[in-house]
Amino acid sequence: MNDHRITRRSFIKRAGAAAAVSAFPLSVVEMAFADPSQRFTFAYISDSHLQYVKGKEFVYNWDRGLIRAVAEANLLTPKPDFVMFGGDLAQLGMKEELDHGAEMLSRLKYKTHCVMGEHDYYLDLGEYWSKLFGPHHYSFDHKGVHFVVLNSILTTDEWTHKRWPTAKQRMLEMAGLDNPNGSPFMVGEKQREWLSKDLEKVSKTTPVVLFSHSPIQKLYKGWNFWTDDAELVQAMLQPFEKVTVIYGHVHQIQYNQIGNITFQSVMATAWPWPYPESYAQAKHAMPKLTVPMNRADPFFERDATGWQFIDMETGRVVMEYNLYNNTNRVVAYNPATRRPEDRAYQNPAKRIPPQNHF
Repeated sequence: MNDHRITRRSFIKRAGAAAAVSAFPLSVVEMAFADPSQRFTFAYISDSHLQYVKGKEFVYNWDRGLIRAVAEANLLTPKPDFVMFGGDLAQLGMKEELDHGAEMLSRLKYKTHCVMGEHDYYLDLGEYWSKLFGPHHYSFDHKGVHFVVLNSILTTDEWTHKRWPTAKQRMLEMAGLDNPNGSPFMVGEKQREWLSKDLEKVSKTTPVVLFSHSPIQKLYKGWNFWTDDAELVQAMLQPFEKVTVIYGHVHQIQYNQIGNITFQSVMATAWPWPYPESYAQAKHAMPKLTVPMNRADPFFERDATGWQFIDMETGRVVMEYNLYNNTNRVVAYNPATRRPEDRAYQNPAKRIPPQNHF
């Protein structure tokens, strides 16, 4: 691990002191395997929620989050091989919002791959997104790693096509967080069939990294931190030795291990979501290893937004969360317990209870 610590220190030093202090909202992922020539990095930015106001005006704070992330990504050393954008580029899926976001992302100096979020999809069911960014699901291989991008925010045809008088109403219904009219997300049968065929060509010893917007877990249905067919997708991934699922959507730090699959969330560039009190009444649905962050104030700008340095040592994730105005966190896979752990925060003697600002 010494080489990876040196790499991270080098990255912070070269990126500049301002970046280290500000904790810009993006992620850096290092894939590190036995062959040094196969090591590489990629950056991860997610959940910008750019919202159109009028004319050329957009919500300022959310614009700034993405602008800062793009600027910081362009300063990274070592230079990432590519950038992932994790979804919810827009707030209401409007052409103005998606064009605005695409223009911002075009300033990245690296090849960019995109995951689509529900805020990008439900106005026109991803039609304009496809014109800007391509297919809704796909896969690619890079230096010995198989990457899969899924559209995990689909719903039933009845909910999507038959329930709403207008496309705008459908978009507004899905844009709400605590919304009884919403519908649970899913990957869907057609996409699962595609995934099955895609994985057939991949060796079971090849590291697999799956990007989705929703968690591919069943975390908290009331806020749609939920994918209805999560278990079916997990079953397709179980034959592989090492699998990592990286997702956005939740605007929180989350991590979990289910069998061979490590789950890690990335933070948003827009705003944080608190941990709902009703999580306490939903323990049967919450992964046992998911640990809340020591804050819960969505109205404190930049609290729980930041960037992550993700070191994948032979396919296992070490996630270093660099938080603005909060205690930095490190989540690492512990071979002894075979699960990801935040060793400092999960130590009862050191743990800071979550703030309660509800």
